[in-house]
Amino acid sequence: MPETDPIAALGEVDPKKIGKDEFVMLLEAASEIADSGTEVDLSALRPEQFARLISRASDDQVEAVMARPELRERILDEVFRRMGEHYKSDKAGKTEAVVRWRIGTDEDLLRYECVLADGKCEVSKDPQHEPRVTITVTPAEFLKLASGNASAPMLFMKGKLKVAGDLGFAAGLTKLFQIPKA
Repeated sequence: MPETDPIAALGEVDPKKIGKDEFVMLLEAASEIADSGTEVDLSALRPEQFARLISRASDDQVEAVMARPELRERILDEVFRRMGEHYKSDKAGKTEAVVRWRIGTDEDLLRYECVLADGKCEVSKDPQHEPRVTITVTPAEFLKLASGNASAPMLFMKGKLKVAGDLGFAAGLTKLFQIPKA
């Protein structure tokens, strides 16, 4: 990817050196570029770059981005799209389960379903299966979790992540995915 690619350049930004509004504007610009039909899209941002971006961003910056519905959905869609690529089928063995994600509040909720079967993770925004576990979390906390910048047990203990269903399975869920490191 050429260095002039604005999405790739996003991975080089240090959120600590810009304000909350600039951070939101930067991600909005990246989202608009991805929407424009050009060959550049958010998938050009490598997982490690994304993890670094989130690790360096303040809570206020992450919250401000996730407060924008169009950005929140685009970013979460991209994270869930990549889950299949980061699924560790060798660690999963014969795991067969459905994980339902509820991200947001009851008034503003995004739902995703991950079907773990046959060594694959298939994601849908249209839940159709009975879940083994349902995980409810805010968008900002989910981003931190998915980028390796938060721990599921810690979020659970602080009441920022709720689990319904098989708690034991949920506790080992992150081991089934390659979580990027900043």
